[in-house]
Amino acid sequence: MGLNFFQRRKILRNANHLELHPVRVHEHEFTKDGNVCLIVPKFRKRWMRDFFISGRKKKHFTIYLDELGTATWLEIDGGKNVQQICNRLREKMGENIQPLDEVEDRVTKFLSQLYEQRYITFRELQEAQKEST
Repeated sequence: MGLNFFQRRKILRNANHLELHPVRVHEHEFTKDGNVCLIVPKFRKRWMRDFFISGRKKKHFTIYLDELGTATWLEIDGGKNVQQICNRLREKMGENIQPLDEVEDRVTKFLSQLYEQRYITFRELQEAQKEST
């Protein structure tokens, strides 16, 4: 049994957001312009996809990321924390990520949106879930 909403919220509320380690939940592809698009199944359970989506209909949604979103997504590996990701983005993108003093805020908000949409999770939540089982 996984962690419920309140258990996850308590862990995240008590954590320093810059020390969390984001982990990708979905696959991605690259677009023609080099940006990432996320491949998100329309249904989590395979039998539901097979039952409700027939024929040639796509069994997934595609979520297109911009340049900053792409760079952030590609840095997510479960090993780097949010602060390390922000530092890498400053190094890689330089002048393209302005203002430099707001990188943490922008990346944290972006990662929060990805988490709310269940496109990512955090290693700390995975570890807490393992401990609770």
